[in-house]
Amino acid sequence: MLCGKNVVLGVCGGIAAYKSVEIVSRLKKLDAQVSVIMTQSAQKFVTPLTFRSISHSPVVTDMFDEPVNYDIKHVSLAKKADIIVIAPATANIIGKLANGIADDMLTTTVMATQAKVLIAPAMNVNMYENHIFKENVEKLKKHGFLFMEPDTGMLACGDNAKGRLPEPEMIVNQIVDILTTKADFKSLNVLITAGPTKEAIDPVRYISNHSSGKMGYAIAKAAERRGGSVNLITGPVNINKPENVNVFDVTTAEEMYQKVNELYEKADIIIMAAAVADYKCSSISDKKIKKAQEGLTLKLEKNPDIALSIGKKKGDRVLIGFSAETDNLIDNAKSKLEKKNMDLIIANDVTIDGAGFNSDTNIVTIIEKSGNMINLPIMAKDRVADEILNMALKVIERK
Repeated sequence: MLCGKNVVLGVCGGIAAYKSVEIVSRLKKLDAQVSVIMTQSAQKFVTPLTFRSISHSPVVTDMFDEPVNYDIKHVSLAKKADIIVIAPATANIIGKLANGIADDMLTTTVMATQAKVLIAPAMNVNMYENHIFKENVEKLKKHGFLFMEPDTGMLACGDNAKGRLPEPEMIVNQIVDILTTKADFKSLNVLITAGPTKEAIDPVRYISNHSSGKMGYAIAKAAERRGGSVNLITGPVNINKPENVNVFDVTTAEEMYQKVNELYEKADIIIMAAAVADYKCSSISDKKIKKAQEGLTLKLEKNPDIALSIGKKKGDRVLIGFSAETDNLIDNAKSKLEKKNMDLIIANDVTIDGAGFNSDTNIVTIIEKSGNMINLPIMAKDRVADEILNMALKVIERK
């Protein structure tokens, strides 16, 4: 599967370094060429001999080793790499890369490469939640670095929390996805809605929901990566706009309704991932409502149902919706699927850990028009996005 692909694996100092041995083993079984770079700290946890034995290649540990062949090692590795993977990645290495520090073989190689870089952090939960660390991650993402979310579980410090290195199988699957991604959306136009909408009460207050937009944005990025021409209609979110995607900012459900109806005709696939407010205020106060009054009654009226309106006139287009529920998950989702003439609906219980609005992961059930259901385990939203797009292609094939 990975024959002819060169993977450079960077291993940093952390208890999870032992898992990197299995990463190398799995990559070799897929016929990849694997070169390992170990930091000094990593060698305190696993020996270079272990990686050399598994990879069948020299392990690089020192910038100033005498070269076997006359080449500049960090440059030669950087050039031949199809991907550089850092697993586990410590807060230290991520901080160095974010600030352009190249003081060892791993950081120097990353600085010299044009290949994609995939980073799998592993650390104590308090380090992971540290604001400085978060800023470093966001900085690297802006420069095109790819990240995997840590797993939740028992950490070396004894805490049961987020910070565990993802299982080697998941990391290798991510590597395979990156290296073997096909342009299977190249001829397709994809329209996606994402995020919440906001409905004004007065100049300072509004009705909204907890949607972060992460799922919709993940789908937009995945569709673009796979060659699609993507239009993203987004409510107010705090996420960097995806590259090479046409982004349209809206605030209210009415604005989203108008923009969807403006763009839907050119779409082959329409994915309604936005959490649209069902209701809006019948009247909006032009001044801030004071709390001195005894009570406040808001008169609400229904917003237009965007998915329903598109479902009535979608023609041969593929229409995919979302159903975020707190109870009767499958029944409620199936009802929406049928009522709104969708081809697929993605159902998730937002009360479950790892599946809520602001989570970086999701746990979903994909329900087809035929009634067939596919239950996906907890996974990062970018992987969920690819699964949804895979199902969309299957619907197109059947039409």
